[in-house]
Amino acid sequence: MTSKPSPQVSGRVCLLIGQLGLGGTEKQVTLLASGLVQSGIDTSVLVLFTGGPHEETLKAAGVPVIHIRCPRLRHGLDPLLRDATALDRVVRGLRLVARTAYKVPLAQIAMLRLLISLRRERPAVLHAFLLHSYLIAAPAAWLARIPVLVAGRRSLGDRHRDRLFMLTLIRLANRLTDLIIANAHAVAYDTRHAEGNSVRRLATVYNGIPETAFEPATAVRLAAAGPVILCVANLIRYKGHRYLLEACAFLRDRGLAGTLVLVGDGPEREELEQHAAALSIDVRFLGRRTDIAELLARADVCVLPSLTEGLSNAVMEAMAAGKPIVATNVGGTGELLRDGRGILVPPADAEALARAISRVLEDSDLCASLRAHSREWARAHLSAEAMVQRHIELYASLLEGECAV
Repeated sequence: MTSKPSPQVSGRVCLLIGQLGLGGTEKQVTLLASGLVQSGIDTSVLVLFTGGPHEETLKAAGVPVIHIRCPRLRHGLDPLLRDATALDRVVRGLRLVARTAYKVPLAQIAMLRLLISLRRERPAVLHAFLLHSYLIAAPAAWLARIPVLVAGRRSLGDRHRDRLFMLTLIRLANRLTDLIIANAHAVAYDTRHAEGNSVRRLATVYNGIPETAFEPATAVRLAAAGPVILCVANLIRYKGHRYLLEACAFLRDRGLAGTLVLVGDGPEREELEQHAAALSIDVRFLGRRTDIAELLARADVCVLPSLTEGLSNAVMEAMAAGKPIVATNVGGTGELLRDGRGILVPPADAEALARAISRVLEDSDLCASLRAHSREWARAHLSAEAMVQRHIELYASLLEGECAV
């Protein structure tokens, strides 16, 4: 029996993202673009707003980074909502989406600049990541006659869908899209049922972990009298840090005082610092860091207390490092940690979080089992190579006009 030949992607692939900072999506775009180039596919990354730390990594891998230099939407997607009268025009048809749905000047400029870049680059596939990129990309790709448009969905229950105008835009953009790729089955389910997408236009591809994440690292020097509890997550309300702080207070009252290390930054930092001081617990706010492997090597347990989640890169990296993990059972986290690969607790429950952390810290056999199972499963199912290959298969299938899912 002859083996099935590897799929071929004819033409250029452009990956579109807002910026190249230290977020999880930015890391995945960097991994995907680098892997596509290594596979011989002409690939470039289009950046709508600003660059960031991943830009040098992309350039070193031979991936061109093209800056669209769009004006920044200072309040996220909210400026798109200011002209409520546009709704009447939007619902008249897809052609009006490109002409009138994006009436806010900043959005018009962004779409125009993207359109110019797309006509210059002429990609066969445009893959837009995150909602702000996707909403601008859909009409621009349609006007530029890009053969295949793919949307990358990375999170659950986008807050903008609560508004009729934005939900209408999302649904119209979906109609201009050939395939939506979610990074977890939970994300695909949410997208399908909240937006009315057909299952035939949805695919799930887990995030990838680079091989270096499985390599041993030298622990960072961090003075701590007790166990180190590590949480890697931006300081945003939906990440649930407040409940982790309260869980650490419960642990202290039970005689299991440890040092909580928070890696990441965000708008909740000041409030969380005040809450930690009121609870009188040992918390280190390290801000944004790039030495995650070294911090993981120092940790005794890794925790993610999110109230909602897509597929957490932080959890995946902890799995690759062989660390015991406690996390809330939201979104794709349950897909990663079920079947003895981690301990799952309900969201917004500080006591349950504390009980789970204490189980890990007090039961060495449980800790060893969690380490082994999570690392083994991550190596088998979450490799960057598998993630890249699955994207190539989907791109090739779409370009051939076949059912991709």
